[in-house]
Amino acid sequence: MKKLHLIILSLFIAGGTFAQTFTLASKDLGGQFSQEFFAGNFGCNGQNKSPELHWINAPAETKSFAVTMHDLDAPTGSGFWHWVIIDIPATATALPRGAGNIAAKLAPAGSLHRINDTGEPGYQGPCPPEGDQEHRYIITVYALKSDKTAAGPSSPAALTAYLLNTAALAKASIIVYGKR
Repeated sequence: MKKLHLIILSLFIAGGTFAQTFTLASKDLGGQFSQEFFAGNFGCNGQNKSPELHWINAPAETKSFAVTMHDLDAPTGSGFWHWVIIDIPATATALPRGAGNIAAKLAPAGSLHRINDTGEPGYQGPCPPEGDQEHRYIITVYALKSDKTAAGPSSPAALTAYLLNTAALAKASIIVYGKR
């Protein structure tokens, strides 16, 4: 019996290198969006800043990253895409606060903002209908198997998300809630 335990333990130690989980986190976000990250339009009076995001343990084969933010509960029948940024270099491990503002040029060099569901590129903060239930916003980072995403500048966000899902080696998400 000791020999069996030793063999199993040896196999576990030798072949069982612990795979680390691809993980997304934020220093700015807890469970709820604050006014800093809410929209500054469409009836909301937030500061429309994109939150800081960072990730760890991406697959070794990763050639680039992309980040999306999607409101599952928007009253559209298909949700609402708030942010799509693609072609983030594989050397990047974070997006700083405010990287969704194209003019600020805070996103890693080579990154491309694609249009959100307002029809504009860049970050569009949450602005759920007043009095509506709490909305769930899923922020996802995709580790991609290519350095360029096939989504053109006018590609709808849903099409870009489809392309990201087909090219993903791995993805990690966080859910943040928002209500007004």
